[in-house]
Amino acid sequence: MTLTTTAAEMVAAARARIDEVETKDLIAQLDDPDLVVVDIRDIRERQRTGFIPGSVHAPRGMIEFWIDPDSPYHKAVFAQEGKRYVFHCASGWRSALTVATLQDMGFPAAHLREGFSTWADQGGPVEQSDKG
Repeated sequence: MTLTTTAAEMVAAARARIDEVETKDLIAQLDDPDLVVVDIRDIRERQRTGFIPGSVHAPRGMIEFWIDPDSPYHKAVFAQEGKRYVFHCASGWRSALTVATLQDMGFPAAHLREGFSTWADQGGPVEQSDKG
């Protein structure tokens, strides 16, 4: 089977049109009360490698429904006026696709360019919990 578009091409196209945040810049902004960091990784990833303290966990498969105020699955955390949302995954691929989709929906957001993969190495705080 030959694909007309590869996953890597989809990610590149998404990154070309969304806001990307560098790890060091997000670390510096963690105390901003208007910042909402959203972790879209699987719960097992969070349990295994930890997570950014204060981050909201929102599984990738539910994002569009949790954000849409007309959805029965809507979550109030995504209806906060004046907040800046930065999404992340492990390496920046899933979050790039997610943010491009949210942008198409009219929901302004950015994503962590390198994902969680370089977070601790660059001095970012990590919280551990068996609950994720």
